Amino acid sequence: MADEATQELSVTPDAVAGGATQVSDEVVEKIAVAAAKSVPGVAELGGDVARFFNAVLDRVGLDQLGDARRGCTAHVTNGAAVINLVIVIDGGRSVPEVTDAVRSAVTAAVEAYGLRVDEINIRVDDVALGGPVAPSA
Repeated sequence: MADEATQELSVTPDAVAGGATQVSDEVVEKIAVAAAKSVPGVAELGGDVARFFNAVLDRVGLDQLGDARRGCTAHVTNGAAVINLVIVIDGGRSVPEVTDAVRSAVTAAVEAYGLRVDEINIRVDDVALGGPVAPSA
């Protein structure tokens, strides 16, 4: 009987399969909305129409429907995001201070997920005058 040579394949724990990773626009939108909502001075997100429909949904018990991305659109290309936000600020707040804080918070949150932020465009759609707000110093 002839000796047959067998070949062993070595598998190392460092071996990683190749491939592409894509992050959907919707994921970036959810991250950006959560970060923007956390900024003091941001009363709400979304334009007039979105807020109207959200109020209707709230009244019929569907208050979480559509909230995750409301007021935000994002486009991700090659690991870089362009984000557009529509916000309502609290009365008495400085628009430049609030929008700068939103840009900082959103950039940090999105970059924590390994993406690059190329642009954050913010439209202040309204001011919330409902409650007493101390003006920022």
